[in-house]
Amino acid sequence: MAKIHAMMDIGKRSMMNSQTALQTVSHNIANKSTEGYSRQRVEQVTAEPIGEGRLRMGMGSKASQVTRTNNSFLEKQIAHESGKMGFGNGQAENLGRVEQIFNEQINKGLNQFMGTFFNSFRELANNPESLATRSIVKESAEFMTRDFKRINTQLKDIQADIDNQVSSQVQEINSMTKEIAKLNESIEKVEIQGMPANDERDRRDLLIKKLGEKVNIKCSEGDNGKVGITIGNTAMVVSGYESVDLKVDRTPEHGKKREGQLDIIFQQTNHSTPFAVTDQIKSGQLGGALHIRDNVINDLLAQIDEMAFSVAKSVNEVHTLGYNGYGEHGLEFFDLPVSLRDASENLNVNSAISKDVLKISSAAEPNSPADNRVANVLSSLQYQKLMDNGTSTAGDYYNGIVGKLAVVTNKANMEAEHQKSIVAQLNNVRESISGVSLDEEAIKMIEYQKSFDASARLIRTADEMFDTVLNLKR
Repeated sequence: MAKIHAMMDIGKRSMMNSQTALQTVSHNIANKSTEGYSRQRVEQVTAEPIGEGRLRMGMGSKASQVTRTNNSFLEKQIAHESGKMGFGNGQAENLGRVEQIFNEQINKGLNQFMGTFFNSFRELANNPESLATRSIVKESAEFMTRDFKRINTQLKDIQADIDNQVSSQVQEINSMTKEIAKLNESIEKVEIQGMPANDERDRRDLLIKKLGEKVNIKCSEGDNGKVGITIGNTAMVVSGYESVDLKVDRTPEHGKKREGQLDIIFQQTNHSTPFAVTDQIKSGQLGGALHIRDNVINDLLAQIDEMAFSVAKSVNEVHTLGYNGYGEHGLEFFDLPVSLRDASENLNVNSAISKDVLKISSAAEPNSPADNRVANVLSSLQYQKLMDNGTSTAGDYYNGIVGKLAVVTNKANMEAEHQKSIVAQLNNVRESISGVSLDEEAIKMIEYQKSFDASARLIRTADEMFDTVLNLKR
């Protein structure tokens, strides 16, 4: 009788094992499209056998635990490459907008406006007595100064938009770090009971990868399953159950960061001193955007400012040597900015010339309306090497700016595409290891269903054996 009871116990446990396995298969199928999900399997082990005389009788099997199929090394590799991909995307997205500012294929740009400005002095040299030609000189100069301002304004608008991106992404980072800290608590509570926290670990791994796409992080896991996360070198944003929010603030200029642009601030506790971690962010989408804001755009602004200042200074030096239509000594043609910085924004045509074009100098001697020598010299400035310590003309200098920008943008796009391909390939490898295959799950489902039917048949057989034994006494 005892052995028949054992048969029924084995059958019951086997049915329960099949039920557990079928529930896990259902869980896998339901999460087929869940991002970051790792396929789960029920691990079955032999149940503890019992001794009976000189025999040791097996007691079937039992479900030991539900495990996830996961390669931790691959997950770390994906997180690392995702950070590079995020950096490339952060650069490529913003560089595409910067490149459009200098696109002269669709609209007339600064190079053409400068050419028109110097050509207008050639026209004036051909007809120095013409009031209409002088008006063309004034108009072309104003168009050129407006385009300098346009470039300056649009570059700064992109920087302002990047500040908005920084603020938005910092909020997303804070949201993720809060959730990771909560998952640390959930994982420890589950695993302290000896059970793996599969779904919680999948979610946390996914958040860590997404966090790595936005910013460079260092992640370490303790023996109790809790992870600590540091952004940059010193900003420990997750420690155990606690998370610390990053903040943004408009700070004074330092390094290449301009006045009033956003800094990312970290403060460990309410009583500690806050400090900027902006310079520590070298990777991820946030790192790419900050690199464009503080390096690429600021370099472009400095180059455009130098170009505006040099052109205006050279024109003024020649223009003041000449004589205008009234026979008077020439004025400065441009209101020269007081400093090199933001010269492109502050450059203007002299208000006296804007009001009266006869104050434009064209003659080398007073009261010589047909004299065109100064106008000729002014037009020749187009081909004089005014930039790069006398090594390039203004046109060559501008073309160099545009050419270098095109190279940088193309490189960023190529790197972004390259990293995207690498991450896609690694994700495909992950899917082959951890992903859910509906065909495989269907096979498992049939296998466990048949196992369940066989276990039920075993119990039915034991029940019939009971009936036979009981009927012996009748």
